[in-house]
Amino acid sequence: MQHLEDIKTILGDVLALGERKDALTAESGLLGSIPEFDSMAVINVLTALEDHFGITVDDDEISAATFETVGSVVQFVEEKLAA
Repeated sequence: MQHLEDIKTILGDVLALGERKDALTAESGLLGSIPEFDSMAVINVLTALEDHFGITVDDDEISAATFETVGSVVQFVEEKLAA
């Protein structure tokens, strides 16, 4: 999970988590666990991930499972980078 810190920073910035970002781990829940993480936040996070990592995410690649935990987002990004 080499991109964990980058993704924690992106989530912290997009969701305006402040110091709560520091408590995020790969196992931290997102959808349904962080009140700020709503449908609009998903779009903003995806845009930030695309910009930061230079990836493109198609609509059919997005699922609730992708945003279940911080680790699932990391795994998704790492798979996109490896493709």
